[in-house]
Amino acid sequence: MTTDAFLADCRARLAFDLLSNTWNAVVLWALRDRPMRPVELRERIGSISSKVLTETLRRLQFNGLVARHVHPGVPARVEYELTVLGRTLLVPIDAVGAWAFEHGDEVMAAQEAQCTLTTQRPPHTR
Repeated sequence: MTTDAFLADCRARLAFDLLSNTWNAVVLWALRDRPMRPVELRERIGSISSKVLTETLRRLQFNGLVARHVHPGVPARVEYELTVLGRTLLVPIDAVGAWAFEHGDEVMAAQEAQCTLTTQRPPHTR
């Protein structure tokens, strides 16, 4: 890998773009065990609106990470599942999650310290 690996039009940047959207990783992780209907996904994830879930699923489908299956019936039943490509992202998502578990308190402490510094400065220095 060259030192330009994270510049415009590179594959590493594509991967970071996919993982930088909070809901992408959350939906992929939620689908890791089995296909799910949108209602099941919303229940498993919590605090995601139907609109955001739909947009996220469409984005993941567009990128080849999830597959949409429509089962006939009235009404039709729709399920989403990870593709083989989508499954390959579970390892880096797990690694980022492990990092967050190990270092999350440190990051939050740094944020809190910066907020404290910002509020203690005289108004003319902000």
